[in-house]
This record gives sequence, structure tokens and C-alpha cells, in this order.
Amino acid sequence: MSITDKIAKHYQTSISGAMQKLHVDEWDVDIYYRTTYPLNVESKIIELQSQNKTVEALIESIILKAKDAEGNRLFKDADRIKLMHEADPQVIIKVGSAINNAKLELDQAAAAKE
Repeated sequence: MSITDKIAKHYQTSISGAMQKLHVDEWDVDIYYRTTYPLNVESKIIELQSQNKTVEALIESIILKAKDAEGNRLFKDADRIKLMHEADPQVIIKVGSAINNAKLELDQAAAAKE
């Protein structure tokens, strides 16, 4: 098996794993998300961060990564304005932090078990 085959196998295992769930009391909704995403998703977020557009990057990550139980996006691109201007910033930060730190939290939990 070549190195690129191994890389692809690892990625497929990561991307197809069970989704994590976050219940957001303030919105009365369950948000599902994965611990990893394709680079084309991450690149949009990284680009905004590199432009010092932290809030926009956080909103973008929620729009692109928040899913329902079936794995469908919860938010449309058109929801960006409402999330930017009509959502509680503390809830946005809570949701964005959970989604963006999913892998970190999972790695820390695994380390604690060892």
C-alpha cells in the first residue's frame, strides 16, 4: 500500500466516523458535526482567519460544518447575515468552539483514558 493510499484510508476512516452531537439549549436544537473536514471546507475558514476576520471565520465554520442528524447542513449560505447580526454572540462562540475543537477534545479524552 502506497503512502497516498494510507493517507486516503486514514482520511476515509476519519470522515466516515460517527458524528458528535451538541445540544444548544438557547436554540432548542441538536447540532451534529464531525471531527474532521475536507481541506476545501477548512480552506475557506483558514482564509478568513488569515485576513484577521475571526468572527466571519467562526460563522463560516458553523454554516459549513453544522449538520442535522442525517448529515445535512443546518444552515444555508444566506443565513450568514442573520447569524452575524441577529444571533447571541455567546451562543455563536459556544457552537463554533465545539465544532472547531472537536478533534482536540476527542484527543484529550483518549489521552485521559490512557
